[in-house]
Amino acid sequence: MKRLLVALDGSPLATQVLATATRVAGANGAKLVLYRAVGLVPDMPMEVLNTLDGTLDELLLRNARNDLRRIAESTPPEVIDRIETDLASPWDGICRAAVRLDCDLIVIGSHGYSRFERVLGTTASKVVNHADRDVLVVRATQ
Repeated sequence: MKRLLVALDGSPLATQVLATATRVAGANGAKLVLYRAVGLVPDMPMEVLNTLDGTLDELLLRNARNDLRRIAESTPPEVIDRIETDLASPWDGICRAAVRLDCDLIVIGSHGYSRFERVLGTTASKVVNHADRDVLVVRATQ
């Protein structure tokens, strides 16, 4: 095992997902790719778009990278290979990034931040069902 894709969504479970991935990477001599897929809200009000300095996608990706850097502060830097963000639906972005970045394992939390996940199905379940590689689902500790 060389590289793990760690899907982090900004939920309270993210630090636990990263800690688990760090332990797995350490036991296998692997590196971590911290990843966030940023989705756009379908009905974004024009007022929001007109108040931005730069484009919406640039702002969202910059915020996602900054959040991943903040989460990564508790992880030894030598374990982290890179930080990646994409504009994509979360499950599809995760599956595609794992292929593109040649990751051997996807590490993801059991449930995320979005209230829409309850209606559309969880990102974790979609990744498990669509990924072409192994997926480790980290459950919240009680």
